[in-house]
Amino acid sequence: MNRASKASNGALLMEYYNALFERFGPQMWWPARTRFEVIVGAILTQNTNWGNVERAVRALRGAGGLTPKGMNALSVEALAELIRPSGYFNVKARRLKNFLTHLNAMHGGSLNRLFGSNNQERLRTELLSINGIGPETADSILLYAGGRAEFVVDAYTRRILSRHGLIEETSTYGELKEFFTSALAPDAALFNEYHALIVVTGKEYCRPRAQKCEECPLKLFL
Repeated sequence: MNRASKASNGALLMEYYNALFERFGPQMWWPARTRFEVIVGAILTQNTNWGNVERAVRALRGAGGLTPKGMNALSVEALAELIRPSGYFNVKARRLKNFLTHLNAMHGGSLNRLFGSNNQERLRTELLSINGIGPETADSILLYAGGRAEFVVDAYTRRILSRHGLIEETSTYGELKEFFTSALAPDAALFNEYHALIVVTGKEYCRPRAQKCEECPLKLFL
């Protein structure tokens, strides 16, 4: 991608952003009380919808399991039962425990130490080394819990951009992310809001079936 196309894509992406922000306003993401809760939510939201995650988070909060110390005290079996509403609960319980094991071993259980590194690439690589944390989850943790300028892309991003002819539907996660990060200045606040606006657009209008293009705030770009 040459500089001219990057500039052009950047201008277009900001037009998309402005249209979405004008329609929906600030989304106040990530909906969580603490950084640890963000991390838990990022792991639980894999392969499920946010409503199910909220139910699981409420159960964890009621059991005192929304702190590293509190979750450490839970057995894998007890943790799995609490997060049952999120689906794949046995798998996700092990993934949460994997994160905690790493946090304890490498950072003394401290999120401040984890996010204390100024080397963002190394921190992302570290998160990706934890079994059960893939690119989308790692970027969600970095952006929403760590306040780092990592753009998060997901199925909504792919669907919207491919329907608008901006990317191939078969684009990889890395290619989708690069489409944004190569065209936009690294800005955690912008990336935070942009991803949240894409999610609400995908939920409300750009659905897998029965999409509502005529009502969508991005209709003018089709």
